Amino acid sequence: MASHRRMIVRNLSKELSMPLQAVYCSSFLCRLRGLTFRRSLPEGESILLVYDRDSRLDTSIHMLGVPMDLAVAWINSRQVVVDVRLARQWRLAYLPSQPACYVLEMSPARLGDFNVGDRVSFEEVNPVT
Repeated sequence: MASHRRMIVRNLSKELSMPLQAVYCSSFLCRLRGLTFRRSLPEGESILLVYDRDSRLDTSIHMLGVPMDLAVAWINSRQVVVDVRLARQWRLAYLPSQPACYVLEMSPARLGDFNVGDRVSFEEVNPVT
């Protein structure tokens, strides 16, 4: 995952308990793999699955092969959180309650950092100029 772009995720509606970095994951293979078979996820790291349009079905996730619970925030194209859930390890599927184009997967300790209706922003870390 180190070769992918890294982003800083900010909650514009409230201050986060600690900074949150995300791997920007927009390719089919990167999204498919996600955090499958990864044993742990540090509290300050996450993965941002990126899709072309708002959709409930496209942004559904599976937890098969994921040996840990995850906090998940679904974010729409206007960068508003539309759903937040604790995704349990090895569960078949989770769909957001509203269409989204971003899926932010984080440590379960981050579950309270995002609420439905919060506005978020993504800033690239050390963008290539």
